Amino acid sequence: MQRPGVGPYLCTGCRWVGSRFSSVAVFYLSGLRAGQLLPALLLVLGLALNVRAQQAPLPPLLRELSLRLDTTAFYLSRNMALVQDEPHLYFSYRPGDDAAELRITPADPTAGPLHLQRSADFTLLDSLTAMDGGQYYQAKLRFRNLADARFLSLTFQQPAVASGFAPRTQTVRLLPVTRTTLELRPADTELFVGEEKVFELSSNNSKNIRLSPEWTRGQDIDYRLDREKGTLRLHVLPNALGTRVLTLQPQTEQPFLTDRNRRATFALPPLRQEFTVKASRLRFLSVDKKEVTLDEESRRKGVELILDNGRTFSLKRTYRIEDQEEAGGTLIAELFTRQYLTNDRVLCWLRVYNTHRQAESYLYIKENDQAKYITNFNISPPTAITGLSVRHRGGDWTSTNTVNPGETVDVRLEGVALLRGRFHFEDVRVVPSDSSVRSDAAVVYRVQVPVNIDKKRIAIDNAGQSTGFALAVREFQKPHPLDFVGVTFGEAVRPITRLNGPILYDRTIRDVVFSFNTGAIDSPEQLYGKQYLTFEIRTQNAKGDLIELRTIDNVVVCPDGKSVRAPFYQDKQCQVGNISLNNLLSARKTYDFDDWSKIIVTVKHTQAQYQEPGFTQRLELVLQRRVKFDIDISFPAGLLTKQLGGGEVNNYTAFSGISLATLAQLSFYNPNKINKLRPYKIGAGFVALNAFNLSQNANASRDLGLVVLGSVYPTRSDAKLTFPLYLGAGYLVNKGKMFFLFGPGIGVRL
Repeated sequence: MQRPGVGPYLCTGCRWVGSRFSSVAVFYLSGLRAGQLLPALLLVLGLALNVRAQQAPLPPLLRELSLRLDTTAFYLSRNMALVQDEPHLYFSYRPGDDAAELRITPADPTAGPLHLQRSADFTLLDSLTAMDGGQYYQAKLRFRNLADARFLSLTFQQPAVASGFAPRTQTVRLLPVTRTTLELRPADTELFVGEEKVFELSSNNSKNIRLSPEWTRGQDIDYRLDREKGTLRLHVLPNALGTRVLTLQPQTEQPFLTDRNRRATFALPPLRQEFTVKASRLRFLSVDKKEVTLDEESRRKGVELILDNGRTFSLKRTYRIEDQEEAGGTLIAELFTRQYLTNDRVLCWLRVYNTHRQAESYLYIKENDQAKYITNFNISPPTAITGLSVRHRGGDWTSTNTVNPGETVDVRLEGVALLRGRFHFEDVRVVPSDSSVRSDAAVVYRVQVPVNIDKKRIAIDNAGQSTGFALAVREFQKPHPLDFVGVTFGEAVRPITRLNGPILYDRTIRDVVFSFNTGAIDSPEQLYGKQYLTFEIRTQNAKGDLIELRTIDNVVVCPDGKSVRAPFYQDKQCQVGNISLNNLLSARKTYDFDDWSKIIVTVKHTQAQYQEPGFTQRLELVLQRRVKFDIDISFPAGLLTKQLGGGEVNNYTAFSGISLATLAQLSFYNPNKINKLRPYKIGAGFVALNAFNLSQNANASRDLGLVVLGSVYPTRSDAKLTFPLYLGAGYLVNKGKMFFLFGPGIGVRL
């Protein structure tokens, strides 16, 4: 826009009003020539009319507005109230009402769409939507904390139209109102001068009650109003004796409408309550410290203490604190008042001389042996640990302080004033536990020892100071099942735990070798530590007679490098390599054993190294044989023989006398029993028939034959005299004939 007098044209839309426009117009007209005066006058007149038209008040944007909360609607045309001479649309709400439905009817539906400006006081749930061709608009919104809302309003805007006018706005001020009640119903109306008492107030909307945290002054009963954990509390402090009336003038945060003229007010009806005020009694003074330690510093120098103002205290004066109201009580402490504080409290020096527990009695603050006030706090000796015990999982409490890596244990500390202690276990984690015991005499902590801890000692500190107590870290030393011990005696290595019962071995035992699978001892989930083993070796012959007895003590088997604790298992005693039985036996080696000899090896944990029972495994190795070869001399008697050939009709011989047989004989062992023969034998050799003739016939024939003979023996192993049966065939040397024989015999076992 050009300044007047500089150019011949004025910009359209210039809004000069009042004296400013007149002075500029005069200045402009004074610079014109006579021929230009009439057109200029017409132009100035048109501008003046335009400015006057712009200054005229604009019509409102809204014809009607309704706000619906729950089931009640409030209208702009009917529900209006004056607040500070300004009209407000009031609406009533209850605690919890925050969602509302908004409905707007524009004054001119054809003037353009309406918009609702955003505000921090509400959230637009649904945008403002034109309904019925723009005849009305509808939206949903949610108010934010109506109880604390201030200057709540809705601002509507209509965009600029084609005529060039600026956007039009209209603001509707809102007034949230709520009905609030407040009641005081004390259970006890008796008060004491100088003694504060607290009552609870009941209200249907406690958040709408305005608090008065400062005490009133100069009344018969002073009071203040506060809120604690959502509960309204009335603090009263009487100042005069007799029957006194407390008048409370409560105010609200949000107003409510009067029933007569619908004016907004914040003042609730006054509450009046009558109290009976009696003479003062001992007043309780609270302190900022509930725990004081009795040590040399607190006894001589004292500790700073902030105490409630007793109103009769004198500064720079010492008061005596005793444990009884009557005169002559035990001196517990001395209180020296130093200066007053702004919060109606007193800064003091407290020097303590004896211990005290709050549960025992109150403490009386005395002046000239007269009790003036009471207070209470703990005076405890310095925290000290006198004993330590440990309980492992599934066990009982023990006085030993040893713990193992990777385990969780309960540690109990015993002493005095332990509740005040701030105990810290070095390099371990304290696990919270609901079952922990905590008292001044004993505290229990659940401690988790890291599996990779590299210390031998876990110090226990109190507030950074050593207590002199510690936990000793000891490697796990638990007996592991003996499946890590392997044995071989000519076959593949097998765990010794798989060889249960006697092992029958039918080949030569070159050696019995024990090996150790050190990687099978420790696992990430479970640690066992070093394994201390004892080997008891016994060798026996076939009759069970002892050949040799050896015992190897303290064979130490250490977990291998895969264990997380491997660096801590390093020990020169750890077993390296295998154990050979032949290197231990001196009387007879395993390859020299006779048939049915036994090797009995008992592997067990060395019990002296463990606190719990260990494992035991027995290996019984038997040198088995299938067949036994022997030279046997027997006496067949009463044999029935049949000769072949010679043309004789009857070649059966009569039962002869006692014969003599010398046989190379094979005996067979039962494969399912140890050193037990089967009841039959097979042999070959010579037989002298009728070697001992018992008949009266001197001409009885005696023959010598080559025979293959089978015999059947009784199964009884304890019989000394037996009668076996013989069956066989052979060749008579002196007759040159084949023959068969059958008959009993006589056997004698020595």
